[in-house]
Amino acid sequence: MEFTLRDNYIELCNLLKLVGIAESGGQGKTMVAGGLVQVDGQPETRKTAKIRAGQVVECMGQRIVVLPHA
Repeated sequence: MEFTLRDNYIELCNLLKLVGIAESGGQGKTMVAGGLVQVDGQPETRKTAKIRAGQVVECMGQRIVVLPHA
């Protein structure tokens, strides 16, 4: 799936919530802390990691390609 940024970046836990992988920001933080999330193919454990355009986030078998804002 694709996600278009509104700003320069989005925090990882919020991205998971906005695309529907996590039901809440808190659940997104739990997923990150549990080692369920990869950014650009590497495990990511920072719940509020800044995700920018061009990055790819993977979680629970879902792949999110982050696109720049218009």
